[in-house]
Amino acid sequence: MKMVMAVIKPFKLDDVREALTALGVEGLTVTEVKGFGRQKGQTEIYRGAEYSVNFLPKVKVEVAISDKLVKPVIEAIKNAAGTGRIGDGKIFVYDLSTAVRIRTGEEGNDAL
Repeated sequence: MKMVMAVIKPFKLDDVREALTALGVEGLTVTEVKGFGRQKGQTEIYRGAEYSVNFLPKVKVEVAISDKLVKPVIEAIKNAAGTGRIGDGKIFVYDLSTAVRIRTGEEGNDAL
C-alpha cells in the first residue's frame, strides 16, 4: 500500500477529485495549507500599499491506495492539477505499512 500526498492549487481540487474518482479511488483527505516553493510567495497591493505574501494558499490531498494504482493516480493528479505555470504543486508517494477500517476491523487493502 502507498500513501499519495499532493499539494495543489485550491481551484484545481474538484478536477483532481473527479480524476481520482474515475480511477476507482473511494476516499481522500483534503487539508487547507499554506506554503511556498520556487515562487517564494508573491507581492500584493492592498489599498494602495504593496506588501509581500510569503505563504500562498494550497490544498493538500492525501489518498491511500494499493500499489497497482500508484502510476495511474500520479498521472491523474498531474493531468488534473497542472496549469503549466509555477506553483502547480508537488506529489509525494510513501509506503503505508497498514490500514485498518475502524467500523469493521478490515485490514490492509481490504480497509481501503
